[in-house]
Amino acid sequence: MRLKIIREVDIPDPYRLELYKRVPELGPRILFFTGGSALRKTSRELIKYTHNSIHLITPFDSGGSSAVIREAFAMPAVGDIRNRLMSLADQSVQGNPEIYELFAHRLPKNLGQDKLRQELDAMVAGNHRLIRCIHDPMRKIIRNHFHQFLDAMPDDFNLKGASLGNLILTAGYLANRRQMDPVIYIFSKLVQVCGIVRPTINKNLHLAVRLKDGTTTIGQHLMTGKETAPLTSPIEDIWLTDSLENETPVFPSIRNKVRDRIEKADLICYPPGSFYSSIIANLLPTGVGKTVAKNSCPKVFVPNTGHDPESHELSVSKQIQVLLNYLKKSGAPDGKNVLDFVLLDSKNGQYASGIDPQGIRLQGVEIIDLSLVERSSSPFIDEQRLSEILASLA
Repeated sequence: MRLKIIREVDIPDPYRLELYKRVPELGPRILFFTGGSALRKTSRELIKYTHNSIHLITPFDSGGSSAVIREAFAMPAVGDIRNRLMSLADQSVQGNPEIYELFAHRLPKNLGQDKLRQELDAMVAGNHRLIRCIHDPMRKIIRNHFHQFLDAMPDDFNLKGASLGNLILTAGYLANRRQMDPVIYIFSKLVQVCGIVRPTINKNLHLAVRLKDGTTTIGQHLMTGKETAPLTSPIEDIWLTDSLENETPVFPSIRNKVRDRIEKADLICYPPGSFYSSIIANLLPTGVGKTVAKNSCPKVFVPNTGHDPESHELSVSKQIQVLLNYLKKSGAPDGKNVLDFVLLDSKNGQYASGIDPQGIRLQGVEIIDLSLVERSSSPFIDEQRLSEILASLA
């Protein structure tokens, strides 16, 4: 039985933060619906206060080297998962900085396939400079994964620009009967990841959106404005589909393991990031909203400061409306009990389409207006400040 206790706290709460800092292994279970790189630096700061944060990652990336892997092996994207694992890894452990360098390394784009294959062969043999500096048993495990990848790699696989970390996770996924959790667990233990990272769903799916002008776009890489030009019309709807060639919606359900993580969180956060392809995408699977609503912990939305091409024409109030709508679609009764607070910096934050405080309050959401954007981080939120505030709210 869980009791919802109302308490007054200072934000940030220096007493609570000092306790967490002394024993981060007992820190709060802060759960993030997230994706991409927006929380990379925040994750590095957060592990000072808790080793129990939970990161539910969207596996729908369809651009760059992720697209090559997904097309070759019909699997979820692993790039954002790799990114978050490395962000949460304990860099003080011997060998972890070397593993971080290996996982972050990308093969050159200006070499031919034969040369790139030779570089991977050197990984398998243990002769590559990035492998030689890693100690056993991690070195043997990584070499085995490269060997497994080469065995599974199609002859026409394009290695140009490939992330070595993505290749390693792909090999682990294929070796574990196309399950992501086992390989994430193995590498989390080996590099002492100070948190829990899981895909929201373990399925090979893609994102599709309908724009205000009536057109439909399929593929996350076409939505973010990073690999292609930004969308010219605002997004009006988003859904999941099982193919880049088919816009028919599919409705997968979250697994019991994910449901359990959401139910036991001490704080649920909808953090900064690409609004639709990272945050809302995590809320699409059936059961997310229902499970969030069952948990009586505080829930907080932290909107982007600065420019996000996906939230074009959306004030903070309208973003909250969209957030509540998709949580309702995924099972939250009447969209209730899924959002308590919105964290803002009305003085220093740049909210492109405005805030609309009255509209926020009419939706039953309380505004927490604090200093979030520092001079050194402007126009973005300061990662240390955000970590301290979230840990204080948990």
